[in-house]
Amino acid sequence: MALQSYDDMNDLHMDALREIGNIGSGNAASALADMLATPVNISVPAVRIMEFTEVIEALGGPEEMIVGILLNLEGDIEGMIMFLLHQNFANELLKNLLGVDDALGEMGEMGYSALQEIGNIMAASYVNAIAAMTGLNINISVPSLSVDMLGAILSVPAIYYANISDKMIFIEDEFSNETLTAPNHEPCLMIPDVISLKKIMTNLGLEA
Repeated sequence: MALQSYDDMNDLHMDALREIGNIGSGNAASALADMLATPVNISVPAVRIMEFTEVIEALGGPEEMIVGILLNLEGDIEGMIMFLLHQNFANELLKNLLGVDDALGEMGEMGYSALQEIGNIMAASYVNAIAAMTGLNINISVPSLSVDMLGAILSVPAIYYANISDKMIFIEDEFSNETLTAPNHEPCLMIPDVISLKKIMTNLGLEA
């Protein structure tokens, strides 16, 4: 069956997404380790297709305060990629990078730029994994960052993709090292449009 929506993906398509998630997450952990100048471990990521409402409930409800870093995908692939960082985890990242406690609570230009760069590097890790596996040319936009309630942050992709799909690719990573002790199950949301999803699968040699 040709891919007309996220619902049409079969086990082979999901296996391909898991491999992209594995490689992308590994690259992201390496990039984060370089930024922090300390080893960063990562668990095998969980990759699921989820509705926007399911993501909100899985991450603590619409009023959960969170850091959202959103980038647009451009070139051969169009869509969005978003990283959601829990406040405690974002604070510990900034503390490691800037040496300041509660940097998120009083985030100035330096903290804002640091989180944008984290999002930029992590997004590039996933995008490079897709590009290397598929041969597709993919670019990412400048990151847009927001600290807000989860429901408000996810309303942006939900509205943007309302006429395309109510689902997304949910990749949940667990980062850890000696200093990152806060809850660190940090999800990446990949939302390629259906045409782009078909391109990815076709270039991986799968029926789409």
